[in-house]
Amino acid sequence: MSIDTIGDFLTIIRNGLMVSKAFVVVPYSKIKFGLAKILKEEGFINDCVIINEEDLTKKSVKIFLKYVDNESVIHEISRVSTPGCRSYAGGKKLKPVIGGLGISILSTNQGLMTNRKAKLLNVGGEVICTVW
Repeated sequence: MSIDTIGDFLTIIRNGLMVSKAFVVVPYSKIKFGLAKILKEEGFINDCVIINEEDLTKKSVKIFLKYVDNESVIHEISRVSTPGCRSYAGGKKLKPVIGGLGISILSTNQGLMTNRKAKLLNVGGEVICTVW
């Protein structure tokens, strides 16, 4: 069992994209479902749904991956802040990912949000991952 559950979540998505799967299933947690919702809102995945909602031990998130012309929409998804080395950024110090083509996902005191929204609200937080 791994300590870095968010890292495992990103790795499951990465591995699913490498073998061109239509969907992947990851164990449920509020933060993983929040990350999946942000990826859906930003157009990186098609959909995310909670499955086995009644059974708390088997509750999972099903993520439907997105492809355009048999090429994944997500080119790279990488962890920034790890349990061993946390990475924080202030609202004014948030940098665009790949010239604005990608996003950073932050955990702030106002919840999970993208770097664009955090910059707009001028809030900082822990930079969880980058996606482009």
